[in-house]
Amino acid sequence: MTENADERPALVIDGSRFDDFAGFAREFTRLLDNYSWGGSLDAFNDILRGGFGTPEGDWTLRWINADRSRTALGYEATALRLEGVLATCHMTSREHVRERLVMANRREGPTLFDEIVEIIRVHGLGGAEADDGVSLDLR
Repeated sequence: MTENADERPALVIDGSRFDDFAGFAREFTRLLDNYSWGGSLDAFNDILRGGFGTPEGDWTLRWINADRSRTALGYEATALRLEGVLATCHMTSREHVRERLVMANRREGPTLFDEIVEIIRVHGLGGAEADDGVSLDLR
């Protein structure tokens, strides 16, 4: 953990340390204090609410080498993840997941990177859960 110029604690994800979603999960878990994240995006959202190894109060998630991550977590990674979700999701969700998978294979719609960034932004200024005080700094 580092400190920002505004003295907020910062967790730093380094996009050069991973090439896929499993690597992202390992990289993010490495930053958590006594908590292990298994890669569920629902759980990622919960972690950002606090109490699961993130700093107390307002903090910054600084993502260096974000452009590299944007590529690593692009359409191919999105399709791969959705294939896994499709194999295990509830039958009422399958059609929606299939539609998203078709879009990813067409290289359309949000990528896994986009989805992660959106989850983080929900917990920051202007987000639906802004009280969590998480700011995102993409570099």
